[in-house]
Amino acid sequence: MKKRTVIGFIGTRLDTGASEDRWKKWRPTVALCQQPDFFVDRLVLIHDRQSREIVRVVVDDIAKVSPATIVELQVLNLRDPWDFGEVYGKLRDLAGSMTFDPDTEDYFVNITTGTHVVQICWFLLAETRFIPAKILQLSPPTGRSTSKPYSIIDLDLSKYDAIASRFDQEKQTATSFLKQGIATRSASFNAMIEQIENIATRSTAPILLMGPTGAGKSQLARRIYDLKKSLHKVKGNFVEVNCATLRGDQAMSTLFGHTKGAYTGAMTDRAGLLATANDGVLFLDEIGELGADEQAMFLRAIEEKVFLRVGADKETSVNFQLIAGTNRDLMDEVRKGKFREDLFARLNLWTFELPALRDRREDIEPNLDFEMQRFTEREGRGVSFNKEARATYLAFATSNAATWNSNFRDLSASATRMATLAPTGRIDVKTVEHEIQTLKRLWRGGTFLQTTTRVSSLKAKGMIAELDLFDQAQLEAVLSVCETTASLSEAGRQLFAQSRVEKSSNNDADRLRKYLTRFGLTFEGVRKAQSQ
Repeated sequence: MKKRTVIGFIGTRLDTGASEDRWKKWRPTVALCQQPDFFVDRLVLIHDRQSREIVRVVVDDIAKVSPATIVELQVLNLRDPWDFGEVYGKLRDLAGSMTFDPDTEDYFVNITTGTHVVQICWFLLAETRFIPAKILQLSPPTGRSTSKPYSIIDLDLSKYDAIASRFDQEKQTATSFLKQGIATRSASFNAMIEQIENIATRSTAPILLMGPTGAGKSQLARRIYDLKKSLHKVKGNFVEVNCATLRGDQAMSTLFGHTKGAYTGAMTDRAGLLATANDGVLFLDEIGELGADEQAMFLRAIEEKVFLRVGADKETSVNFQLIAGTNRDLMDEVRKGKFREDLFARLNLWTFELPALRDRREDIEPNLDFEMQRFTEREGRGVSFNKEARATYLAFATSNAATWNSNFRDLSASATRMATLAPTGRIDVKTVEHEIQTLKRLWRGGTFLQTTTRVSSLKAKGMIAELDLFDQAQLEAVLSVCETTASLSEAGRQLFAQSRVEKSSNNDADRLRKYLTRFGLTFEGVRKAQSQ
């Protein structure tokens, strides 16, 4: 017959009492060893240092009511017994240090005592079979009740189809969350996202996201953080750093911080981005751009969770999960001596390569719908395709002629242009054909100067002088709206849709009129010139 081992916390309130009248009260830990049909061979009793006196009394009383029960004491100090992260982590570590032999012993975890957080953590550890135990709960006597004063729950959830189905549903919800709710159709991409979801919820190890510019690395990193935050896996900030912008002496200060007076111009202390990401997620985009010194210091911060601020004598402790992004082949960078091999090895535990948009053509349609919805939410007005226009655009977008050089950035910009220029909120074939020509010019390597046809036309007619590139790009967008709207007021409402929301009063027509006047133009003159 197998022996029974029970694991549980001392009940600091329910088990208390050193006087003789304690025997008149129901004390769950002592009562556990008084059950006539449930003999406890071994009791692993967990307590903190402040409960030593209670523990002494309880152990003595157990010896009186059940002399054959072996009591083993385990000290576990919790700073906050209501903190899920701390409680689960310490209970998991404790369970990991124990030896279990299910062939000779039956194990139970007592959830009668301890905070609700402790009870939930026991449940999770038993449900995942990290502890091969059943749940044990006691209840005080109720006078005439004939029910057993204890109950045992087996958490082998494979026996419960309904619960297993619910878990599958929640898993699908988390995976959809990482995809921003987009119903992607690529089987390989969906499988990759499902694996990322598993890792994001189970691991704190670094994640490396590889892929071309615009493939969605930044957005996915942010969604991973949001998922972990919703599951209480992290409680700190999401900090994003573009390593390509870290250059010269300021790079070390930006990443690791500095002390006052560390160098000329360091007028105050600076925490640095690593410290800002403490207890959160740090996303290092384009990590292949980090310099050699930064790579060395960053490796130590990952491995030892400490770093030294510029000018500091004392190390700073930090705890964050790292997500790194790159559009480079880091293995090739290692071979060239441009990236540290030991840092790459540390990053290369969980590596995922996000495919280019042209390799996911089946996902262009759902992503187009997503971008149109984003435009509606951002601008406050709904825009849709007519049937022929949608078919025309998708036929081009999914063909080999569409190279999508900048991936989802191209698609987002394309959707925004069409939605902005759509007459009366309806994208027609004319708008789509104009957009297709714009994309083709961009992908042929044409600059924006080559696409500013309206500005070029006005210059050719002598209506405006030579302009800076910045002014040309801005004026081209304004002229495109003027060309497709019937009045100065309507054009103003479209152009200033976002900023006007924040004003108690506005005059968009006057604002647009003054802008055109800067270039010696009028709304009527622009409309007339473009129609000629």
